[in-house]
Amino acid sequence: MIVVTAPTGRIGHQVIDALLADGQPLRVIARDAARLAPQTRERVEVVQGSHSDPEVLAEAFKGADSVLWLVPPNPRADEIHDHYLGFTRAACDAFKAQGVERVVGITSLGRAYGKHAGLLSPAFAMDDMIESAGVNYRALAMPFFMENLFGQVGAIEAQGMFFLANSADRPLAIVATRDIAAVAADLLSDGSWTGQATVPVVGDVLSPEAMAQVLSEVLERPVRFRQVGAQAYKATMAQYGLSDAWAQGLVDMAAAQNDGIYDAEQSALESPAPTDFRRWCQDVLKPAFPA
Repeated sequence: MIVVTAPTGRIGHQVIDALLADGQPLRVIARDAARLAPQTRERVEVVQGSHSDPEVLAEAFKGADSVLWLVPPNPRADEIHDHYLGFTRAACDAFKAQGVERVVGITSLGRAYGKHAGLLSPAFAMDDMIESAGVNYRALAMPFFMENLFGQVGAIEAQGMFFLANSADRPLAIVATRDIAAVAADLLSDGSWTGQATVPVVGDVLSPEAMAQVLSEVLERPVRFRQVGAQAYKATMAQYGLSDAWAQGLVDMAAAQNDGIYDAEQSALESPAPTDFRRWCQDVLKPAFPA
């Protein structure tokens, strides 16, 4: 039995699709089962509730061989470490109590960075906690998600621009969630691996200015990039309702990216994930724009 947490998120639903296509038995933890696609609800066992709840975890992990572990974001959280580790502490207890054999976690690239990294730091603390539980673990280490640009569709459409706190000319490792999901599904289906290891998944490495050039070519319209200062970026996030802690976490994460948090691991990769930025823009982003 494979258990998937956060099954309606960007990654979780794609993992489910891949596992169901492979005929794997699945159980999901969902706060609201109605948010699952009807074809998914018909084919999976649903445990309703939050995967921060020890009773829900005990029920969901009973008899489970493998678990996809993903802490859902909470942009209104007042303390980001408490948010991540509150979920993970309960999970580690349940992994041990229920005899879960393998855990695949969604985390960040750059664990060896050694300095504060905003929202990335609690992800590294999550990895440490899971590994200390002694379970077989694969930490899928992610850089910047290409899907983050979905929030920029309106600005690109109206202004021909997109905005980030990242340096305009500094190469940034990026990845498509479909590639993350494919790696996760393969690991969850494989009952042979043991031990603990980090698995980086990087699809491309481009500066925001280079991304703008690709966007211009794919969308067949001029697109420019503008870097936003840290305080302006934080103020914008606050306008969208993010807590001060979460907004500052985003600012500090961008600062760590600008400082090269991903560099060592991305340069050591022997081969990229299948989806480069141009392919993702053609397949995924371009259809999101009005015809």
